[in-house]
Amino acid sequence: MNTKLKVTRIGNSAGVVLPKEVLAHLDVAVGDSLAVSKTPRGIELSVPEADFQAQMEAAREVMARRKRALRELAK
Repeated sequence: MNTKLKVTRIGNSAGVVLPKEVLAHLDVAVGDSLAVSKTPRGIELSVPEADFQAQMEAAREVMARRKRALRELAK
């Protein structure tokens, strides 16, 4: 899929309009969230993993409890 998108002004910000074909390909609808990742070729839009926030919270909790051990491992 090779689709040109035009950057438009939205208040003090900028945005792009995603055509319905792109929305269908991503399986998202208006109001859904997308994840943006930087890749060597540019950026990538994807649907965020459903349990990502829970995974990050668990990782933060472990990092907080094991701060000293992680500091030693980083040396």
